[in-house]
Amino acid sequence: MSSSLLCLVFLFFTIVAEATYSPGGFHHLSSLRQNKKASKSKPKLPFETRYFPQNLDHFSFTPESYKVFYQKYLINNRFWRKGGPIFVYTGNEGDIDWFATNTGFMSDIAPKFRALLVFIEHRFYGESMPFGKKLHKSPETLGYLSSQQALADYAILIRSLKQNLSSEASPVVVFGGSYGGMLAAWFRLKYPHITIGALASSAPILHFDNIVPLTSFYDAISQDFKDASVNCFNVIKRSWEELDAISTKKNGLPELSKKFRTCKGLHSQYSTRDWLMGAFVYTAMVNYATAANFMAPLPGYPVEEMCKIVDKFPRGSSNLDRAFAAASLYYNYSGSEKCFEIEQQTDDHGLDGWQWQACTEMVMPMSCSNQSMFPPYDNDYEAFKENCMSRYGVKPRPHWITTEFGGMKIETVLKRFGSNIIFSNGMQDPWSRGGVLKNISSSIVALVTKKGAHHADLRAATKDDPEWLKEQRRQEIAIIEKWISDYYRDLKED
Repeated sequence: MSSSLLCLVFLFFTIVAEATYSPGGFHHLSSLRQNKKASKSKPKLPFETRYFPQNLDHFSFTPESYKVFYQKYLINNRFWRKGGPIFVYTGNEGDIDWFATNTGFMSDIAPKFRALLVFIEHRFYGESMPFGKKLHKSPETLGYLSSQQALADYAILIRSLKQNLSSEASPVVVFGGSYGGMLAAWFRLKYPHITIGALASSAPILHFDNIVPLTSFYDAISQDFKDASVNCFNVIKRSWEELDAISTKKNGLPELSKKFRTCKGLHSQYSTRDWLMGAFVYTAMVNYATAANFMAPLPGYPVEEMCKIVDKFPRGSSNLDRAFAAASLYYNYSGSEKCFEIEQQTDDHGLDGWQWQACTEMVMPMSCSNQSMFPPYDNDYEAFKENCMSRYGVKPRPHWITTEFGGMKIETVLKRFGSNIIFSNGMQDPWSRGGVLKNISSSIVALVTKKGAHHADLRAATKDDPEWLKEQRRQEIAIIEKWISDYYRDLKED
């Protein structure tokens, strides 16, 4: 889902064999590590597509800043009446249709609230390209891609929309998942005069400046697999040694190509490692209670299903063979793939701009301990900085997000001035450990579920949803209902 993926895949950064992780998803610097089967056909959405003329730069007054690009947004007014609430999704790092498809919660509750639904696409993603798709990779043009510009986009679009609807008194509630959830929370803090509240789902706003342990992301994934099966955890942990052993052989790459059923011969041993890691990272993120098709078609609780595959192998089987079989659940759940395009993945949801954001403001360092099931490594900021300089000619600003939005001692800070934010997290989501997991005040609340995955609460309700997920959504609805009723009451008293 941004959403996210992002985020989406979702969303965020570390250098390990040039891999980039974002809350919208996990993708290699040269290609998205995602099952392209998930997005071959787009479902018809119950929205009208519109385009808003948006200024390129909201924070300067040079002639270039007045350049206009057309920002895509989706709107559904089926249940709305003038003066009613407006529910806005703050778009992630990808195509807004993708996030609208995977954020059915807003559509589910729209009839109850008689709400107008609006999904706004993030600049430099999807169709909202200020310089077109060919020119958006230049650092001179990418300089206009930032979370601050995106938030200003949302503020301007919402104000214009309310004016055009002659409904400026309508209360606005913002929603977002993953990076979109971070934006929703920050939007409430930066533009409290425009939105009365925010639901920030799976929003790792504390994953900056070493606020949380650098190992937290991989620790959470490892715990998910260990909880499903200790044997499964150990098999995956041991598989990397087998992978390295084959890679060092004279004909190692051809052997790996055969073992991994690649469509074309491999050029690097790291491709198979990233392919395996991608499957385990993504599956932990989307370990939903019911079958879903967010990052890939998967059954309910896919981590447990992966581990069942591993555990069914006879004693003495190769650890790497078992890890490959488990990863194949993610890449080939339908069983239709005859071979795997391990080194030729495509960016189906337009996530490419995240590499720029990770190299500038979204600096979310990670490392991997010996206790996790992945190959251990230490965060190497200098290597990261050199990579960004080589790629874009820019240096990261690792302290900018906490300077702009805060995060340090967040409980002490937000309880003094913030209000009306729901931080929802599921502890099986590896991004949850960078989220707000405790209530900050009576109106800044944390809704935490033990088995929840990446913004599971924002997904459309199904008849098979577990009771804990239903209860989480009931609490969210009750809180939003209070925000809106309080707003209308205050409006009458003015």
